[in-house]
Amino acid sequence: MYEKVFQREEVKYLLSEEKKSLLLEKIKDKIEQDKYYQTTICNIYFDNDNNDLIINSLEKPVFKEKIRLRSYQVPNMKDDVFLEIKNKYKGIVYKRRIKLKLCDYYNYLHNRKHNNSQIMKEIDYYIKFKKLKPKIFIAYDRISFKGKEESLRITLDSNLRSRTSDLNLELGDAGKKYFKDNYYIMEIKSATSIPLWLTKTLSELQIYPTSFSKYGSIYKKLKEMITNA
Repeated sequence: MYEKVFQREEVKYLLSEEKKSLLLEKIKDKIEQDKYYQTTICNIYFDNDNNDLIINSLEKPVFKEKIRLRSYQVPNMKDDVFLEIKNKYKGIVYKRRIKLKLCDYYNYLHNRKHNNSQIMKEIDYYIKFKKLKPKIFIAYDRISFKGKEESLRITLDSNLRSRTSDLNLELGDAGKKYFKDNYYIMEIKSATSIPLWLTKTLSELQIYPTSFSKYGSIYKKLKEMITNA
């Protein structure tokens, strides 16, 4: 059973098409396409009936956490997916994930059967304690790069879409779009500090960090629609 633990800094930015092109041109000698350069990321986020996790996250606490199921394509039952618990504390992200077949995920979801790995036990406890269940599907198209020398990863996500029904990854990546298509959500991920050459380039292009949660932004849009209905 595959398990992995991440600890890294993640900083988000919102970029126009123009700024995205300018940035990639300026840093092209420092980065290269990573192994999964072009993918469609599919996610199922968990929450409870009161939406406690996302409401807490939107309040920007020092510590926040989420649980999600993720695939890097539209999977079938025998494909690998990743069940993750992600914490953020003072800007540092701690992520534990376990890889399993989609069919095994459903066996866990419906029958609570799982292996006894440490990460899986932690996820299972948290889901039971918080009374979590699948709440929303979110997908986006990603291009990603890695640093040629530094421990660095840059991802650019676009075409953000979601649905609150058919919460099964194998049912495709279709969903309602709530935002314009002419921007990218960029994340810079580093196990150490962001390299100086990159911070200088971002400053030159007037690209500044922002607080943006995909789940949080969609949740707020859905809440507005319900309020205005």
